[in-house]
Amino acid sequence: MRKPSGMMRLGFAVVFSALAATAIRAEENKGTIVDLGGLKSKAPAAWKEEQAAGMRKKQFRLPKAEGDKEDAELIVFFFQGGGGGLKANLDRWKGMFSPPEGKKIDDVAKVTEMKVGDVPVTYLDVEGTYKFKKAPMDPNSPVTLKPHYRMIAVVFDCPKGPYYLRFVGPANTVAYHKKAFDEWLKAFK
Repeated sequence: MRKPSGMMRLGFAVVFSALAATAIRAEENKGTIVDLGGLKSKAPAAWKEEQAAGMRKKQFRLPKAEGDKEDAELIVFFFQGGGGGLKANLDRWKGMFSPPEGKKIDDVAKVTEMKVGDVPVTYLDVEGTYKFKKAPMDPNSPVTLKPHYRMIAVVFDCPKGPYYLRFVGPANTVAYHKKAFDEWLKAFK
């Protein structure tokens, strides 16, 4: 078998480089488009879309950070007729957590008001022991305590909404994905 010439090797290198660049661009372009009442933003490719059902409009699994045992999840909820008042939702979300000993929930929960375009957004960031219930609305559903968890919960109050976003997982994993989450949220147009 004949060895490839220098020009042939250069040609192979150019072709392989072009294929690699195309694969990288394709990976960068992956990501699910999320529509919140006609406003859209592309989720990062690392977020793995899962089957959403019922009140869940979209659901993603965000890969765990190094050292964490579980992934985080991001769920987008939409309730026909609304999902209750803002204060009731904030209180319910805070109630999903127990603060560290010696602190109150409001010591570890921060609420921020902002706008995404013209849309008013309320953003809750809370950390502590997550009181996980497989069936949150079922008072008889067993509770699993998950220490060192964090949740970012958002009310996206667009004209065709509101939409409710709940991003929850181990605190390190949520911190790892927070910048991408914030950029994704602010990109809705």
